[in-house]
Amino acid sequence: MFYMVTIFGNFSIMVITRLEQSLHTPMYFFLWNLSFIDLCFSSVAVPKMLIDFLVVKKTISFGGCISQIHFFHFLGSTEVMLLTTMSFDRYVAIGNPLRYMQIMNSKVYTTLALVSWMAGFFHALIHTVLTAKLPFCGPNLVNHFFCDVKPVLKLACTDTTLNLFFLIRITGTLAITSFVLTFLSYICIGKVLLRIKTATGRKNALSTCSAHLTVVFLLYGTAIFTYVRTSTKHALDQDRVIAVLFTVVTPALNPIIYTLRNKDMRKAFMKIIILKSKSQMLKGDSSF
Repeated sequence: MFYMVTIFGNFSIMVITRLEQSLHTPMYFFLWNLSFIDLCFSSVAVPKMLIDFLVVKKTISFGGCISQIHFFHFLGSTEVMLLTTMSFDRYVAIGNPLRYMQIMNSKVYTTLALVSWMAGFFHALIHTVLTAKLPFCGPNLVNHFFCDVKPVLKLACTDTTLNLFFLIRITGTLAITSFVLTFLSYICIGKVLLRIKTATGRKNALSTCSAHLTVVFLLYGTAIFTYVRTSTKHALDQDRVIAVLFTVVTPALNPIIYTLRNKDMRKAFMKIIILKSKSQMLKGDSSF
């Protein structure tokens, strides 16, 4: 059910933001990217997990396992950096509303999104290559419902200190740095809000970033908790539980949060529904 919500919700956001002209802004360009990432991110692990529910012998090829590691970290790290970019976008929109489209022009927001995608790809490539080169002697039983770096490293029959160092330092640094930059953006947003004299003005400004702030806490909390800790047996068991949150629950909640807490999305959704209903009525009249 969560996976169906993830597919339908994120795909709906992607369609609505493309069809509705009023949503062709940097904010919704980033939201389109975020929805696409969530759709793919959940699809890295959940379909295989659903298949494993129906079979007794749960297997995955070595290539499939390495692919899961790569795309999981590629999409996950891209999402983290994209959320940081979105926080900067919200600061520009609230702090410089009259110059917003001038500052966040098409070249700027396209470059920011492209940098997020490229950085996420190369970040994942480091872990993929380092993990794929390790010797695995067996038994190759992954203590997880998908292939992540930590549980796969436990299966290697060689020293994995370097791999764990890169995982904790690079991934942990990426998550913490992105979180700090996002936090600083919101400090700047808070200073701008304090300069707004009316309560209505502050409420309207804050409403534009409340959905983003909710998603930030959901994703960063689980990511930092997972990748900055040591890889003990107890920690791996906790990671498996937490992984359900950011592979199954969070991608399903994101479209709900952005739809229910965003009046522009609600208006665009209702507009498309009404236009579609009118179109069907006209077809029905003409056929009659």
